[in-house]
Amino acid sequence: MKAKAEKYRIALIFLFLMGLVSLFSDITYEGMRSIIGPYLGLLGASAFLVSFVAGFSELFGYGMRLVFGRVVDKTKKYWLFTFIGYVMNLLVIPTLALTNHWVPAIVLVVLERLGKAIRKPSKDTITSFVGGQLGYGKTFAIEEFLDQIGATVGPLFVSFAISRNVTSGTLQAYKTSFALLAFPALITLGVLTIARLIVPSPERLEKTSEVKAQTLGENKALKLYLFAISLFAFSFADFALIGYHVQSERIFSASTIPLLYASAMAIDALSALLFGWMFDKRGFNAMVVPVFLSAFYGILSFSSTKGMIWLGVLAWGIGMGAQESIFKAAIAKLVAKELRATAYGVYNTVFGVSWFLGSAFIGLLYEHNIVVLRLVTLILGLASFGIFYALSFKTSKKSLNG
Repeated sequence: MKAKAEKYRIALIFLFLMGLVSLFSDITYEGMRSIIGPYLGLLGASAFLVSFVAGFSELFGYGMRLVFGRVVDKTKKYWLFTFIGYVMNLLVIPTLALTNHWVPAIVLVVLERLGKAIRKPSKDTITSFVGGQLGYGKTFAIEEFLDQIGATVGPLFVSFAISRNVTSGTLQAYKTSFALLAFPALITLGVLTIARLIVPSPERLEKTSEVKAQTLGENKALKLYLFAISLFAFSFADFALIGYHVQSERIFSASTIPLLYASAMAIDALSALLFGWMFDKRGFNAMVVPVFLSAFYGILSFSSTKGMIWLGVLAWGIGMGAQESIFKAAIAKLVAKELRATAYGVYNTVFGVSWFLGSAFIGLLYEHNIVVLRLVTLILGLASFGIFYALSFKTSKKSLNG
């Protein structure tokens, strides 16, 4: 009993440290992402090139997670790939301060996404091991909550840095901001090192899996789950399109659009905590609520009424909160720990590619017929809800591997 309590205590401390890793790493790369577009423009890149690089780097990063997930499961080197990924992911960002042309800057942007691809499957797997002690839902939810704090602080930090250095010129102010991001990057690596020293073998935190070891191809529940995820992601537009709609239709002032996004991020964090707690209590039954509510984001967000748009942003934030917490927690319930890094690589790839293709498709619908856009997002969202509901019924009958 004493050993069990000690294991729980260590898991709690470890989760807090890994949450801090997420917080400071998000300050670093969300700070970068908030200004990389205009920075590339100042270095001479065209609007098309900026847009292409943003989409390609994300798609490339999501695709490579599948590769590194398999490598991690074969080698079991969870910490090695986590460190390699974070070092590449974070230290290339301050290096942007040294670039004077868009070509090396773009190379660094792609390397940053590659770094995330290297460490993401191993990091998610490590988090799932902690969840074996504390509850999968709560574990991923707490990590997402701290992650979103970093995602909010990062752009504010960069905004402050630019305002303090703008007298030296806009380009130089951007360079200074990238250089200053070295500080949260180094803090990230320092905290990660402490976490590694405290828990050198995170897989030992995981309790005996209730899921039998089997290939992912044999796992019918996982395949059904990934299909539901693909529909959900495909129906989910990037917030950039919602912001574009609000601005082009002049529904809100320009200064209000960042407030809409900040509100969505706040809802993301809070809903992650709420549904993470529900997931540990109710299992897959907890997933149907956020999926159902977020299905209506398109009908609301792409309207012309301020109140409906606020509700749409609320629904969008709920969907994002679910995606970053309980969607990941579900993988740990469906897949044995021996194959979990591969499963997280597959999950991230399916979600990322579906979201990329769906966002492009929804963007085309927006240009041609916004009414069809609203209907398509609703139908796909509800179809995803239907599959999640069927999966919740299936798992309640204890047929995860049937």
